[in-house]
Amino acid sequence: MGNIGPGELLIIALIALLLFGAGRLADIGKGLGQGIKNFKAGLKDSDEEAKKEEAEEKKPEKKDEKKPEKKAERKDEKKEEKKAEKKDEKDDDEDEAKKDEDDEDEEESDEDEKKVRVKGS
Repeated sequence: MGNIGPGELLIIALIALLLFGAGRLADIGKGLGQGIKNFKAGLKDSDEEAKKEEAEEKKPEKKDEKKPEKKAERKDEKKEEKKAEKKDEKDDDEDEAKKDEDDEDEEESDEDEKKVRVKGS
């Protein structure tokens, strides 16, 4: 009762063809194929990463001693990058504040001009 034979598969395929059309079924098949391909590639990549991590753990301790120096250098670089980003953000905030002030000044001068025109009429 749970087995699906070739006749049932053919009927299901015909119904799908009628519902979706030939072009859309081709797109669906293409999408499924790409999805499976990407899934397999992801599994392969994760296996390679795991092997690399195991290889790094098995390396001699001499190489591990060099890593803290590099880590310290990386930390310093990251700190410098963060400082630069904060400085850029402050500069951007100051620029925006100046623009806001300029916009307010322009609005005030426009209002003054309107008053002068109204008085002159």
